[in-house]
Amino acid sequence: MRGDQFLVIRRSQHVRAPGMHCFPGGAIEAGEREAEAVQREMLEELALAAAPIRLLWRSVTPWGVQLAWWLVEIDSDAVPVPNPVEVESFIWLPIAQIRCLPQLLSSNLEFLDAWESGGLI
Repeated sequence: MRGDQFLVIRRSQHVRAPGMHCFPGGAIEAGEREAEAVQREMLEELALAAAPIRLLWRSVTPWGVQLAWWLVEIDSDAVPVPNPVEVESFIWLPIAQIRCLPQLLSSNLEFLDAWESGGLI
């Protein structure tokens, strides 16, 4: 986050759920802890050095994928550089505008609901 804005990506055409909007992230690799996966995914997707702060929430998609939602810190002057294999574009938006994005992954709406209701860990 920066102020009241969240970093949102539009997924590339080369990954699952192509063209969808979501928060940055991805799968945990074998032998990797969640915090390590967060750091690696931010580097891979956006060339950002991210320091994991804390786990915010857990959820499971309707198709059984377990998700862990983390708060991270990045330098205030850092500029994301999308990896075109994974990320088509990025934008910083407040919650109200994220909710209006076309093709927003439903799990992201569930996270925003939990955020606004105070239902986070």
